[in-house]
Amino acid sequence: MLEPFFTPRGIAVIGASRDPYKPGYGVVRNLRDIGFQGGIYPVNPAAHEILGYRCYPSVLEVPDPVDLAVVIVAAERVIEVIKQCATRGIRHVVVSSGGFSEIGEEGRAREQILVETAKQLGMRIIGPNCIGTIDTHHPVNVTFTIGKPQPGPVGFVSQSGALCVALLMWAENGGIGFSRIASLGNQADVNETEMLAVLGDDPRTQVITAYVEGVADGRAFMEVAELISRKKPLIVLKGGRGSGGAKAVRSHTGALAGSLEAYQAAFRRCGVLQANTLLDLVEWAHTAALQPLPRGDRVAVLTNAGGAGVLAVDALETYGLKLAELSERTRATLRTVAPPPCTIENPVDVLAGSGPTVYGVALEALLADDGVDAAIVIVGPQDWFLPTSLAEVIGESFARHRKPVLASMMGLGADHPAEALLRRYHVPNFSFPDRAANALAALLKRRRWLETPVGASLELPNLAELQRATAKALQRKDLREVLTAWGIRFPHEGVVHSADEAVALATRIGYPVVLKAASEKITHKTEAGCVAVNLADEAAVRESFARIMAAAYARSSEAVREGVLVQPMLDGGYEVIVGVRRDPQFGPLVLVGSGGVDVELIRDVAIGVAPLSYAQAEELLDATTMGRRLRGWRGAPPGDRAAVLEAVVRLGQIAHHFPQIEELEINPLYVLPQGQGALALDVRGVLG
Repeated sequence: MLEPFFTPRGIAVIGASRDPYKPGYGVVRNLRDIGFQGGIYPVNPAAHEILGYRCYPSVLEVPDPVDLAVVIVAAERVIEVIKQCATRGIRHVVVSSGGFSEIGEEGRAREQILVETAKQLGMRIIGPNCIGTIDTHHPVNVTFTIGKPQPGPVGFVSQSGALCVALLMWAENGGIGFSRIASLGNQADVNETEMLAVLGDDPRTQVITAYVEGVADGRAFMEVAELISRKKPLIVLKGGRGSGGAKAVRSHTGALAGSLEAYQAAFRRCGVLQANTLLDLVEWAHTAALQPLPRGDRVAVLTNAGGAGVLAVDALETYGLKLAELSERTRATLRTVAPPPCTIENPVDVLAGSGPTVYGVALEALLADDGVDAAIVIVGPQDWFLPTSLAEVIGESFARHRKPVLASMMGLGADHPAEALLRRYHVPNFSFPDRAANALAALLKRRRWLETPVGASLELPNLAELQRATAKALQRKDLREVLTAWGIRFPHEGVVHSADEAVALATRIGYPVVLKAASEKITHKTEAGCVAVNLADEAAVRESFARIMAAAYARSSEAVREGVLVQPMLDGGYEVIVGVRRDPQFGPLVLVGSGGVDVELIRDVAIGVAPLSYAQAEELLDATTMGRRLRGWRGAPPGDRAAVLEAVVRLGQIAHHFPQIEELEINPLYVLPQGQGALALDVRGVLG
């Protein structure tokens, strides 16, 4: 139960100060300024009153009602104060004090004691090293920052207190209002997932935003995030997106599916809109709070500035939107008001000099067109009509049609009356048209996620039998046997240990054949000289066997003992990579895309969180160039997409049921023509 952090009846400020430049003063000031209606109890044994509020020498002497404490004392005293709060009956505490895990080993030890103490006493802690919480509707503000946030529909959860402050200052100038804000600091106890769930249940929070650097439990986060996303937009800015610190990996899948890719896959799976910048975060939230979702991707652009219209079109294409094709009826209406030589095709350029009347008729025609899903209205700086007149025209048109309308009245300040008028009509205004296109694309992404069916999952009536067979194969570290048990086909092949055996097997398989070192210890076999292809006769097989054995011996004497794999030479199919890797936060990840020796160079892959349904697997495949090639590209015969999807889903299930598999990869999965299936030509993995 975390609600008292936002709706307390009384608050003890432990470490309150008379010094206006100290945080203990700021908390009392902010509670007063926001108009908190409950009890405000500064705790300071050296003061009689602060800002007119009586001071108490100890939290033990604070009167009722009090159900929240804010602690701003030296780190060494925090544990003692926490115990006093418990004695007083306070079970919810914001620890703003620093000096914990953020400073190193000594601080980490102190933080561990804090967590253990709170758990023993049945308390919940936000922080330490945070600025606290705000609820503009209750209202309550236990932060010590300067400024008074405006009430509004946007919630914000942050692991950074400084970003909270910066966002508040920016939003105040931009007219954006917040419902609840929570700075979590070190997250010693209350974490981001728990706090997001609280905002998800808050009826006054219509859009949730968050800044996270990591999550405490990836699967729990995904479960909560998906529940939220079904009800309201959830927009997250992920900090720490670099590749530094990635662990060493032994497969292409491990190299391609890193930590950032895991977060991206998890966010896509549970409907989170991932912002790339802080500006994305606030603009998307503002737009989502004001505008309906578009029905589709067809956008009309109305402008009086040709260059700005071109930029809007470029941005729409960049973000996956497209220009709507206008009906003849719409173009006929535009001809009646557009002064020559106006452009009545999309984008509609009414030229400089056109005023609210022309804009109004044109926008009405565009929004009435069934082929238009949304409109971006661009107005270049001008001095021949009042911007408020046009803002009213735009707002009234939006109110009548309820299709998304985003404005870019360039050059307006945040405090301009036209900007305020647009906000009253629930129309967001953007400084530049490309930002409007960016925000509209976020709305469309949410619409598509909400409409995407989860689809059927893999039915496993023989799961118990599969698990027994897989467990036995894993004990022998036989990955081919694992995949065979799950219905993944291999070509007629075998491992040999002499040139005579290689020739005999090649004869049975039929020429031409491929030879490659069988050892999984050699990751990049082609680069190591351990692969020979298109061998057409006995002499080529003998020569290649000797060369591969020599190259393998140069890498590892054990690799020589593992022998050489002989396979048929296949031609005319598609080489796909399918793999899984276990992520420490989100569990098994599935990867699919263009395979072969250049997979890391091409990087044509998509990544999802296992297990996957067939629909989710198809969405991943379609996000790659290989997915499109398998449909038949420029006259080439289509590949067996169904076989690829089957392999993706089955690998995800294997990783889901067997956590000892850290990495497992088929590269290449050789995809035959449609209806003929696919063959696993090479498999490698890492077992824990």
